[in-house]
Amino acid sequence: MNRYILDTNVFAELVRPAPEAHVIRWVRARDEELWTTSVVVGELLFGIARLPPGRCREGLRASILSILEDRFADRVLPFDEKAAVEYAAVRVHQERVGRPAGDLDAMVAAVARAHGAAVVTRNVRHFADAGVDVVDPWSPASLSGGEGHG
Repeated sequence: MNRYILDTNVFAELVRPAPEAHVIRWVRARDEELWTTSVVVGELLFGIARLPPGRCREGLRASILSILEDRFADRVLPFDEKAAVEYAAVRVHQERVGRPAGDLDAMVAAVARAHGAAVVTRNVRHFADAGVDVVDPWSPASLSGGEGHG
């Protein structure tokens, strides 16, 4: 079985009122192979907490927590010691080739490397030179098997 780690922007797409059809089809086709990271969970909840108080913020928070509880209860990978070792390698390599990513993206890539997983994201360039396969579910090619970049 393959393992795919959903990045923050994929979760954001899943809770949109009218999500992109490609993304929904891609996710549904691989439901049992989908994982995420503690880094992504933190990023999602931080982004929601920054919204103005009100029904929109509470609705988004409830939607994200429901998805995490219902579909990812045992599929949130931690940023642990193995990931920390990979993080150092990712950051050094990206800096050496002149394409440093942000810390959070490098941490997600590090968790993926530690678990032999691909990263599922729209931000393909953020994971360039991270040593992981990257899948863009917004791309029609991802539905026809042309998944990996990396």
